[in-house]
Formats: sequence, structure tokens, C-alpha cells
Amino acid sequence: MPRLYQDPREDVLQAWYMDDSNEDQRLLHHREPKKFVSLEQLAELGVLSWKLDADKYETDEELKKIREEHGYSYMDFCEVCPEKLPNYEEKIKSFFEEHLHTDEEIRYCVAGSGYFDVRDHNDEWILVWVKKGGMIVLPAGIYHRFTLDTDNYIKAMRLFVGDPIWTPYNRPHDNLPARKEYLQSFGTTRSGDHAVDTAA
Repeated sequence: MPRLYQDPREDVLQAWYMDDSNEDQRLLHHREPKKFVSLEQLAELGVLSWKLDADKYETDEELKKIREEHGYSYMDFCEVCPEKLPNYEEKIKSFFEEHLHTDEEIRYCVAGSGYFDVRDHNDEWILVWVKKGGMIVLPAGIYHRFTLDTDNYIKAMRLFVGDPIWTPYNRPHDNLPARKEYLQSFGTTRSGDHAVDTAA
């Protein structure tokens, strides 16, 4: 039975399980058959999202409200493309290394698009395609990575609580308090070949 309601966020945020191909990281990497992931499923992993009006981010009351509610006091912009980002090839490789942060990663796409890949409870990759108007929050402690899509361009607003700390901790960093707190807050982790409910 078809859904009667489509979440408006799906216009600017789509997610699916990735295949295991080593082809160009900028490709869609759908599984066969395709296996999509809902925004509700992403929320269960701690990934929050909004659809905003990227053409009026300077005066957007909804963005202002989100920033006030979450304490996102710091704001700047990052343009990722070969022409604008110094040491582009080196940077794009480092962004695609699996890592975590000890604070939230907040990105609001005001132009272009890109992929934020996150690990699910079974350590499988979910690709999250964020387009203009999409805002995503990755929780502290989640393993993730970023790359551009084939358009090779994104302009993103970066938000942070207080002074920004962008330090990436490449996997494995399971001993960090942020990782342990993430697993306690958002469900399961793998122990050997078995999923373990950390909330139990």
C-alpha cells in the first residue's frame, strides 16, 4: 500500500544502504535491490535532520529557533570543491576516512550536495544524501565519513556549541567517552558476530 504522506525532508535528504563496491566514492552506491532508510530510522541512530529554506538562511526564523534551542552559537561556512578548497585532493581523502568526533557535527547545505555516510547498529554503511536546504546533525561518537557526489560541490554552514573543535578520531577509537556514551544512548553495538544491546 503506498504511503499517503511524504515527509517534506525527503526532498532534500535521502538515505540508503550502500553496496560494497570500491568504485568512485562519488557514485550512488545503491545495493541491488535498493534498500532505502527512512529518516525515522536515522533518528534511531541519533541522526537529526531538517528541511530549511536555503535561499533565506540569513533571516530564517526556523534556523534561528533551532540554533537557540540547541545552543549553536558558532557559525561559519565551508565550500568543498576543487576550485575553492586548498589541498582539495588531500582534504577530500581525509573527509572520507572513517572517523568520529567528540562533539556533534552540524551541517546545513545551502548550495550543492554531498554524502554523509554513517554506520548503523550492525556496522553497515548508510549513505545520507544531503541536498540544498537539508540540515543534518551527526551525534558525538558516531562513526561516519563525508564525500562529494558527482557534482563536486557543496557549500555548507557549520554550526557548533561554543568554540569549534573539528578534531577527527579515525577508527578505531572505541575507548573514547564520546563513543561509549553514543553506544549507551543509541542502542546496540557489535561484539564479535553478535549484536549486543548496550541499553540492557
